[in-house]
Amino acid sequence: MKILRSQEGNITQDIEKLKQGMSIFADTVTVEMEEKTRAVFGEPLSPAESVKRIVNDVREKDDDALEYYSEKFENTTLSAKDFRVEVSEIEDAYKKVSTDFISAIKNARENIRIFQEYIRVHEPKPFNSNGTNITINYKPIENVGVYVPGGSASYPSTVLMNVMPAKVAGVKRVVVVSPPGKDGTISPERLVACRESNVDEVYRIGGVHAIAALAFGTKTIPKVDKIVGPGNIFVTLAKREAFGHVGIDILAGPSEVLIITDETANYDYVASDLLSQAEHAPGISILVTSSEELVNKVLQEISKQLETLPRGNLIKKSLDKFGFIILTRDLNEAIDISNTLAPEHLQVVVNNEEEVLSRIKHAGAIFVGPYSPVAVGDYVAGPSHVLPTGGTARFFSGLSVNDFLKRTSIISYSEEVLRSSANDIITIAEAEGMEAHAQSVRIRVDK
Repeated sequence: MKILRSQEGNITQDIEKLKQGMSIFADTVTVEMEEKTRAVFGEPLSPAESVKRIVNDVREKDDDALEYYSEKFENTTLSAKDFRVEVSEIEDAYKKVSTDFISAIKNARENIRIFQEYIRVHEPKPFNSNGTNITINYKPIENVGVYVPGGSASYPSTVLMNVMPAKVAGVKRVVVVSPPGKDGTISPERLVACRESNVDEVYRIGGVHAIAALAFGTKTIPKVDKIVGPGNIFVTLAKREAFGHVGIDILAGPSEVLIITDETANYDYVASDLLSQAEHAPGISILVTSSEELVNKVLQEISKQLETLPRGNLIKKSLDKFGFIILTRDLNEAIDISNTLAPEHLQVVVNNEEEVLSRIKHAGAIFVGPYSPVAVGDYVAGPSHVLPTGGTARFFSGLSVNDFLKRTSIISYSEEVLRSSANDIITIAEAEGMEAHAQSVRIRVDK
């Protein structure tokens, strides 16, 4: 992990460079990605160029494009009729997982459901004022597509954290797309999570072409109204390309944690939290503290724990590239750095938690105290783990039930109220050169 010391001078430039490195599109294109696009397209293309070409192909060639890109990117030879996962396959998935796993998924699902019901926005009483009647109406989005990554890990938690808020909102149709393995199947863990979340349709398809299918529809995969869920830079760019044709949640980059600690923190807990974040590979792990003694103990503990982790090599590479320790002069400086970086996950493990929390302005989710690791938010706490990354917590919030609701205003004026407001409306309309707008009021009141 790289160590930055504010005591040695002004580290503003270092923090700014770190902030840029946390950007959604920063340094996430690997050599393997570049080689793959060259092999598929026969020429070197940037991620953005690759995405545009795939999206256009899906729009023009429909299911044929899905079959082609599934073979190229997922190494599967599936025909369009095989994309949809049958109910029998989902039922069979239960035989391939443990009863403990099924129980854990059910418990997590219920925690999420209860919390999302708790925070669901409710329609206020109608607004009435001297003849003006305004009602606010909330209706669920009708069709939602959820992207669930595959790759080197299975992500049943991603199913729960995206689907359950939509279901609590009352979304009529929730579709999951997820890349299959080389054998053409989706992991049983993901399928069980889909069933337990009451997903309506599951398709074994991933990548840019899956996002394009959800956004524009094909003969096999009907169009949705909104797409949510995480993915790599290509999936993120595809969601950006789809935005406007459909709604999206956020443009998410590499996952990140920033841990503010003082000398009272348990160093082995801190080490495990940094390792946990790096396990995303890439995952950005940042420790901010004024205690050099704690830093030394944390670094020793990281080396010790790495030896016991199955994904230790991947985690070490992630820490080497995306791991940072910032030694500050005091806790005040640590808080300022956190607010500047606006992390996705913020852990606060200090003696005076309330003082620090009162001064935190920007974070996707905050985990307080030694017994609140990010993992509780990832799996069971209740708030969705779909959170703003790359400093976007300054203006975005995490996904929730309310992101699947549309708000409509229903406005009713009496004749008396229109007459009382007519002069103001006409004056503003005429100032804007909108004479027909003014006339639409004048014709009602000049009788």
